[in-house]
Amino acid sequence: MSRLIVISNRVSAPKGEAGAQGGLAVAFAAALREHKGLWFGWSGEPTDRFTGEIDYQDVRGVCTATIDLEDQDIEEYYNGYANRTLWPLFHFRVDLAEFERDFAQGYQRVNERFADTVRPLIEDDDLVWVQDYHLIPLGEELRKRELRNRLGFFLHIPWPPRHLLASLPHARELVSTMFAYDVIGFHTTEWLEAFLDYALGEMGADLLDDGTIRLGDRTVRAISCPIGIDTAEFVAAASSPQARLAYRRMKDSSDGRDLIVGVDRLDYSKGLEERFAGYERFLEEHEESRKEVYLLQIAPPSRGDVETYQRIRATLDGLSGRINGAHADLDWVPIRYVNRGFPRAVLAGVYRAARIGLVTPLRDGMNLVAKEYVAAQDPEDPGVLILSRFAGAALQMTDAVLVNPHSAEELSDAIELALKMPRDERVARWRALMDGVERQDVIWWRKRFTDALARSDQSWEDAPAAAAE
Repeated sequence: MSRLIVISNRVSAPKGEAGAQGGLAVAFAAALREHKGLWFGWSGEPTDRFTGEIDYQDVRGVCTATIDLEDQDIEEYYNGYANRTLWPLFHFRVDLAEFERDFAQGYQRVNERFADTVRPLIEDDDLVWVQDYHLIPLGEELRKRELRNRLGFFLHIPWPPRHLLASLPHARELVSTMFAYDVIGFHTTEWLEAFLDYALGEMGADLLDDGTIRLGDRTVRAISCPIGIDTAEFVAAASSPQARLAYRRMKDSSDGRDLIVGVDRLDYSKGLEERFAGYERFLEEHEESRKEVYLLQIAPPSRGDVETYQRIRATLDGLSGRINGAHADLDWVPIRYVNRGFPRAVLAGVYRAARIGLVTPLRDGMNLVAKEYVAAQDPEDPGVLILSRFAGAALQMTDAVLVNPHSAEELSDAIELALKMPRDERVARWRALMDGVERQDVIWWRKRFTDALARSDQSWEDAPAAAAE
């Protein structure tokens, strides 16, 4: 059986505490144990001088290999091109994207360093799976280093429409590197179709009868493959002592009021300003019931070195303070705004205690919080998921209350609908949602992609010289 080599920007080794790691780490850990594979990436740590020295660890049967990056690499590759150029552009925020030559050069340099360092670790029969927007050109760099293995790439964020991607300097060159892969995966058919539109319309690629895409002498298969959560593990986490304690704490502190919960990384793509505006509209329009609810917004900071993220934190601090100042009473505040993260088991208990799960990104590749909220519910008395139409999850989770997060009125109406929804309807919606969460979980996602990669008939054994130079 072939080994699986996973390559990602960061490596998240398994942790000892149950439920402490994310769903992606769970999926990779299971696959790497099964295939005796390796997980390679950046350690998250800086170094004065890049050496390519690899730190190997074996944690609970998962072998990881990490490297440190120089401060300049981190600033230009990670803070720069990945998170100040590609991230906003791919989330349809070209107004926030920064196009700096140094960023692009740093991005290319780090991808070359990844390729130089990981190439000697890859054996002839290994399946190689590259993850996300940080490493788009890595496949091309590995081919230049005479890698002939089956090579896959998965994008965890949206793919932008053709007219937006055209605003990226050298977009054609970046997209052309993706044809070094054998299989490319997207969460939704929408992102897949946008990729096809660009490849065919802007680059002159051909869609072949077997569904593959040919550009010059290279052929790639693109698939939609929506990621899920480790459903069984999360259901178990929701019944753990840690979750039960969190549930009781929330119920006790709610003092009989209904909890509305939002859990999001502090990011402009998550629609937090719009969410606060919609919740404020609900408070204004429903004076008779507003003191019967409160919003708990958990928003751990991220990418604090990037000015855009500093601005959104300041904005949300101001918004939450203004709303509480305008609407709070002696014994009630409408928003509890928390800037820290919590273990997944604790979040599972919070989700279970919440009458409403508010997941309203302006644009999201998938959004697993929506699926975790559903998995944590009490089957006999579940809460209601309010979900943005612009999250990738909305294409699967059609029994949620779907909303346009840009409309404060629509968010207000959805909150009112969810609070008044009868138990029978809540159970019926939850059951339909849960069936999907159980059926297409993170293990299904991983197997769907790796099976497609293993079946790929693209062969680089006799690849033309141009494909490897």
